[in-house]
Amino acid sequence: MGVQVVFHGCLDDFLPPSGRGQPATQHTSRRTSLKDLVESFGVPHTEVAALTLNNAPAAFETLIEPSGSDHYLVRAWPASGSCGLPSGHALQPPRPRPARFVLDVHLGRLARYLRLLGFDVCWRNDVEDEELAGTSAAQKRILLTRDRRLLYRRQIVHGYFVRATDPSQQVEEVCRRFELHDEIAAFKRCARCNGLLMKVDKSSVAHRLEARTLHYYDDFYKCARCHHVYWQGSHFARMSAWVERLKQPDTESWPSLKHALQVSQIGSF
Repeated sequence: MGVQVVFHGCLDDFLPPSGRGQPATQHTSRRTSLKDLVESFGVPHTEVAALTLNNAPAAFETLIEPSGSDHYLVRAWPASGSCGLPSGHALQPPRPRPARFVLDVHLGRLARYLRLLGFDVCWRNDVEDEELAGTSAAQKRILLTRDRRLLYRRQIVHGYFVRATDPSQQVEEVCRRFELHDEIAAFKRCARCNGLLMKVDKSSVAHRLEARTLHYYDDFYKCARCHHVYWQGSHFARMSAWVERLKQPDTESWPSLKHALQVSQIGSF
């Protein structure tokens, strides 16, 4: 049995370059669900917003039966971008608001940057895939990963395969994909552990600071969880400008995160 599948928009990202922009064909001799069919091309179900089977709305659980005569045409639309998504076909519930995330072990720097923007982010460098998927499902967190096979797990509802490999580009990509501009509340969380920051008296942390820091800065913040101390360092103005531009959804070109994050003091923002 041959099935033609048309992947719209950015779903083409998952196909080999030679197969992009044209219908893909899959041959199978057994009953298969549309979820399994789509993922056989390397496209995680979390990337798909809508499906049709022979122009009729379909679900991930919809089955295709082997037949020698029937013709099957499947169309898949992405969860991001505007690609003429048919109305009333949505397969996924709206994403959690405010956005909360869980990231795989390879996205540690992205986790820090999202926390800097004020987002609740779970990340550890020793977590297994099963726990990541369970945390995403149980806590309604968006799973971000560079491992597309992790997103094949059925329990994951909200997930995203991060295309960029540079963390400074990843954070901008995630902000665009999930339209986070109106949820950014920067400099409220600890980039190290995700704890909330609280303002503290300078005298209470003076013994932990270098003399030069004590001389030039007066406002200090401490993480309520790990007690790490922060202050608005020399690069804070550049970072603030970057954050303000991220809050504007129509901005074509944001200032570079690499330029903003020239961190010279470990404890500063």
